[in-house]
Amino acid sequence: MERFDAIRAIRQPIDIALDDMNERFAADDALTRVPARVALDIVYIEGFTGQTVIGIDAPELHTTQPVRLDLAIGVPRLRACDTDRIGDTVDYSAVRTALHTLLATHKVQLLEALAEQVAQLIIGTFGAHWVRVSLSKPAKFDDVTAVGVLIERTRTRSEARSLWGRCASLGEGLIPD
Repeated sequence: MERFDAIRAIRQPIDIALDDMNERFAADDALTRVPARVALDIVYIEGFTGQTVIGIDAPELHTTQPVRLDLAIGVPRLRACDTDRIGDTVDYSAVRTALHTLLATHKVQLLEALAEQVAQLIIGTFGAHWVRVSLSKPAKFDDVTAVGVLIERTRTRSEARSLWGRCASLGEGLIPD
């Protein structure tokens, strides 16, 4: 896959409802229910390789095999651009560790299901608003380079609301009324 093929399509802004981004402070009017066009900053991991048990054929069910993963992780305006702090971005070292753990523990047989688990991990744990996952088996057949799946997922409104609610409550009660 060409280096930026995985992110080229998302360079256009995505729609995120304003009340999902700031439900706690949004005015109660129709404007907050209209999606805002938000450009995303992209953190990517290219060429991640790991070993996992995946497949439906008998030999694949008991032996690890290599898989290759490319990720594009979209987040609105990474604060690390201004702060130069790892806590203000998607820490790709932590993503890498989580991917290795997922590959060692998942219980699915199809690449599609594993790609979905990867997407949900990135959205749920690392706060992505959008993710593109390319997952392939490079050694499945002798006469092809790889077989695989490419999926894209966007955070749901409830996921955005839940994440923002956790962030907004930080520091509550520290300043007396």
